[in-house]
Amino acid sequence: MDIQVVAEQKIRKLALSFAEQLRRQIDMRVKIMQEDETSHYLIYKVLGIATEEGRLIDEYQNKGRFLYKYAGSFLEEVAKLCFQLKHPDSKPCFIDNTLGKKPKRFGIDCLLDKFAIEIKWRDATTDGDHITKEHTRIQNIAAAGFTPIRVMFYYPNREQAQRIQETIKTIYAGVGGVYYSGDEAWTFVAEQTGINLLGILEKIAAENEPKFQS
Repeated sequence: MDIQVVAEQKIRKLALSFAEQLRRQIDMRVKIMQEDETSHYLIYKVLGIATEEGRLIDEYQNKGRFLYKYAGSFLEEVAKLCFQLKHPDSKPCFIDNTLGKKPKRFGIDCLLDKFAIEIKWRDATTDGDHITKEHTRIQNIAAAGFTPIRVMFYYPNREQAQRIQETIKTIYAGVGGVYYSGDEAWTFVAEQTGINLLGILEKIAAENEPKFQS
């Protein structure tokens, strides 16, 4: 069977599974929130936020946390799946941190021959310590004899987060690695696996569109 067809079948099953888990988590949290203590709404009102608007903000903040978690996990998992379908020997692994004490090991999402591929749906961190950790991780990967590659599908919107990503991109280049983001990330997956992941996801999203209008 054509690899694109196989990938689409598997991705559809994963999408349904992730969607069901996400809905259960959201429904459970909203139910729990109905019993929450809400005296802090006083401060909301002092700041000009009405009780109902404050309730909705709290609810959607909680929903958002689950959505971001599941969206990221889903996209990263299906991207790894594409590599595994095309390259059955590719796999996640760990390498020891030989250049520092913490953490003891670094994870590699997909080791393909000498390429250590990190797959991220989005990295919007603004934490300066993140740069130090990434620098150590990338240096360790290079020292282990691998070429570090970052595949990040969605670039952050905020300027500070973008600056951190530009620094990380420089670190990759400094050890002979490659940093793909946005369109380049989707293209890299397609070229390396023969699977049009973006096309599959756009197809599923289009099929779901009528559900949002009902």
